[in-house]
Amino acid sequence: MCDETTFEDELQWLDQPEAMSRRGFAGMIGTAGLLSIMPTSAFAQDEEATPVTERNVSIKTPDGMADCYFVAPSEGKHPGVIIWPDIFGLRPAFRQMGKRLAQAGYAVLVVNPFYRHAKSPVLPANVDPRAPENWAKVRDLAGKLTPKTNVTDAKAFAAWIDKQKSVDRKRKMATMGYCMGGPMVIRTAAALPARIGAAATFHSSALVTDKPDSPHLLIPKMKASALIAIAENDDQKAPKEKDQLRAAFLAAKLPSEVEVYAGAMHGWCPPDGRAYNEAQAEQAWSRLQALLMATL
Repeated sequence: MCDETTFEDELQWLDQPEAMSRRGFAGMIGTAGLLSIMPTSAFAQDEEATPVTERNVSIKTPDGMADCYFVAPSEGKHPGVIIWPDIFGLRPAFRQMGKRLAQAGYAVLVVNPFYRHAKSPVLPANVDPRAPENWAKVRDLAGKLTPKTNVTDAKAFAAWIDKQKSVDRKRKMATMGYCMGGPMVIRTAAALPARIGAAATFHSSALVTDKPDSPHLLIPKMKASALIAIAENDDQKAPKEKDQLRAAFLAAKLPSEVEVYAGAMHGWCPPDGRAYNEAQAEQAWSRLQALLMATL
């Protein structure tokens, strides 16, 4: 639910004294300053973290060249993961999230879904992404994406990952997404059922709609275990969606965890967001790790 109503909810939440203590100051300053105060959990600064190799890559798709970020352990072969960012796209925060996942033992591709019209980052550093002109830009870019482009991109990205020396093609791949990336996760898993073994969405938008192309209608085509992490305010707006999702996964006989994160606002996972909630973001991270370990 990446919309103006969500922003109003965030501002009301930020007015609460306890909100600032829970989330710190992330999102209140520009990207450059943000990187210096991001919570350490976002970077996985652990002496036992796996050494990784990271690089910017260009991936050929049916519609052009997609600029993406690839990071993987420096040695060995590992399961592949596709990350679909939220509406603000591939940026430093998502690079760090991808790097943290790689340090946990995965070969991670963080994509720029807007590559047809804009290189990443789509917004410059030190700007307020919710300023009218910036919000209009990302909304316009998101509006140009379609279920069809999502599927063609997913196939191209998965094929590229499988050609990398650091990827173990004998093990299933995972896909995960945030906000608008949630439906992309479901479409990816449905389009590549033999390859995708795990699917995770966080504060997703529009997983259940009344349209014939609603993502939840694709669940029977999936063969992936799923983690659906829902923001409390999103659940309040659409309280029946979690039940519809649970019913769809049950009918498809797919293992799933569909949970509402109490006190977490839409956008609570990326550490550069106004709604970032470190405690709940770490809970989501731990459930993601459990999913990946069980399925990949």
